[in-house]
Amino acid sequence: MKILSAVFIFLIITSSSCKDTAEAQTGITNAFPNLTFDSPVDIQNAGDGSGRLFVLSQSGIIHVFNNNPAVASSQVFLDITNKVYSGGERGLLGLAFHPDFKSSGYFYVYYSTRNPGHVSRISRFQVDQNNPNRADPNSEYIILEQEQPYSNHNGGQIVFGPDNYLYISFGDGGAGGDPENRAQNRTTLLGKILRIDVDHPGNGLNYSIPADNPYFGNSNGFRQEIFAYGLRNVWRFSFDTFNNLIWAADVGQNEWEEIDIIKKGGNYGWRIMEGYHCYDPATGCDTIGLTLPIHEYGHDNSGGYSVTGGYVYMGSSAPDLTNKYIYGDFGSGRVWAISYNGTDAVNELVAETNKAISTFGIDENKELYFASYSEGKIYKFTGTR
Repeated sequence: MKILSAVFIFLIITSSSCKDTAEAQTGITNAFPNLTFDSPVDIQNAGDGSGRLFVLSQSGIIHVFNNNPAVASSQVFLDITNKVYSGGERGLLGLAFHPDFKSSGYFYVYYSTRNPGHVSRISRFQVDQNNPNRADPNSEYIILEQEQPYSNHNGGQIVFGPDNYLYISFGDGGAGGDPENRAQNRTTLLGKILRIDVDHPGNGLNYSIPADNPYFGNSNGFRQEIFAYGLRNVWRFSFDTFNNLIWAADVGQNEWEEIDIIKKGGNYGWRIMEGYHCYDPATGCDTIGLTLPIHEYGHDNSGGYSVTGGYVYMGSSAPDLTNKYIYGDFGSGRVWAISYNGTDAVNELVAETNKAISTFGIDENKELYFASYSEGKIYKFTGTR
């Protein structure tokens, strides 16, 4: 995500693999009119049957509230503003609830540390035993840390997969154009999606490496946590358990935003390629061995300049979106849907929102929401207008 407070740019969708169709008949409504959040960057549910929603403020606060349009207020679930360096692309960026959260009370956060230096940290916290709407701020258990050479391109998504392993996105480390070519360097975690086992720490780590990770036990010095690489800055990715796919939105550099299907061991091309296009001519831009996007859009009049990944919709309130991947753009406020059959992707415009779409989220009923970063509101997708 490129966090800006400037005027939104309207850009054109272009793609060599996708076709645009007519606008879908889907409505968008203010889901919780009485609630406003400061710089919301993530929306999650706990999967514990409570129906609650959790919204992250970039500054370091997790809010919790009942999933009811008439809800009058939210509560502070966790406040770690004293630990979080917030600003630009840094801050409290991601939240994931353990699959056994209902019993264990464990949840995980991704944040930029205030001290020491510029470090991205994945930590576990636990719910207060006497108050399910309050976490214990003293329960932090640090899982993994990664030094960041620059202030931008931190990634920020953490999510448990269907295999109960924790998946993490780290950006390429920042600056522009990945100057140290970290995304292609498998001896670093930067520019990667990781996969770790947080339930069975070992070998001096607070986690372990799944034995079926692509570089498990390698002798080349490659980081064994790596699941996929060659990514610039995956701000949001999600699991499509119905179709057994991982969808990722990789924020582009100068011209192209892309949507990827993430596969184990895949090389997604950055900084050799930006979308389908040669970025680094010095490499020859040979695409052999690369996994190219299923869709891209350009920095033109009706596309966008900072893609925000979403989810495959499996709810019931907006039937036109069923089994389509819904995503948006932080700059233009556009929302699109991709229908994908495993080979061909068809892209359609869903809405022109004029909102700074910072994240999407789903509730326990698989209904879909997005956050408007600048105004602090949460919006929900509904049925035919």
